[in-house]
Amino acid sequence: MGGRPADGGPSGGRPGDVRRVTPRPAPAPAARPTSSARVQSVATAERPAPLVARAVLPDPSRPRPTVRRRPSRLSRFVQRYGWRAYAIPLLTIATIATLVDLALTSPAVPSGGIGAAAPTAVADPFAPSAGDAEPSGLAQGDAAPTGAPASVGAESYAERGSGTLSVVDGTSAVYGTGPLHRFIVEVEDGIGVDGDQFAEAVEATLGDPRSWGSGGRMSFQRLGAAEAAAGQFDFKVSLVSPGSMETYCPGVGTGGYTSCRYGDRAVINLARWATAVPDYEGDVATYRLYVVNHEVGHALGNGHEDCRGAGQVAPVMQQQTLGLHGCVKNAWPYP
Repeated sequence: MGGRPADGGPSGGRPGDVRRVTPRPAPAPAARPTSSARVQSVATAERPAPLVARAVLPDPSRPRPTVRRRPSRLSRFVQRYGWRAYAIPLLTIATIATLVDLALTSPAVPSGGIGAAAPTAVADPFAPSAGDAEPSGLAQGDAAPTGAPASVGAESYAERGSGTLSVVDGTSAVYGTGPLHRFIVEVEDGIGVDGDQFAEAVEATLGDPRSWGSGGRMSFQRLGAAEAAAGQFDFKVSLVSPGSMETYCPGVGTGGYTSCRYGDRAVINLARWATAVPDYEGDVATYRLYVVNHEVGHALGNGHEDCRGAGQVAPVMQQQTLGLHGCVKNAWPYP
């Protein structure tokens, strides 16, 4: 009888041959992720990758950009003003240096005030040399000759006074017509000269019709101490000893021999007033007229003149103290 194999084997086998078949285990089903794991996985997938800075290297083939710097104030000043930027500071320094130099070298001017201390002798760079034809600067006078000649007059005089001047007080009448020129008379203290007599001699000289007021050109009047203190005068006529000449005529080079004009002061040298000069041959009276007119002429703005020729009358502004040089002596501006 046909029947199923006893061991359930395939048909067709030999009886009694039993084949053992080992079943394969079924694969385990994959585990499904939990809900929290799924969330974490999705979050991780959506998170962007971190940014990484990359260095950008310059391209050597491309030109480098030019960096423009803002110019400084000094550079802008130079660009704007050019050469003037250098010239202006240099001119400023030169101007300051010149002003300082002038301040240090300016001569001291004797004061005209009453009771003022005698001025200090200071070399005057504006003093004219002998022979100047035009008045110039602060001082004018006859420079002392080389080896001054001996005095020829008989009158004695003091070589040096006290160095201070006193005004001869008193007021005169007006001499002449024309524009008025007021003057005061001073005499150095300690020289033994009567101030009133000297003042009268000056008045008589300037009041003469042959003097500077000739023909109504100008008039003169002497004033006293009050007017001198108030500065109400045009010029001064001062009698000074030889030893004080350089105090009142600083830088002129009188050598204590000649007279001079310094500022508003006509300074008469006492030695010349007393003894005159050799070319006047003892004519002291005429020389006194000459020296007053000559120095007052400087105070009025007149310069030196030369002899016009042998035998001619010497101009009053000729330096007759130093010699007549062929001219004839003369004491008057309008003889």
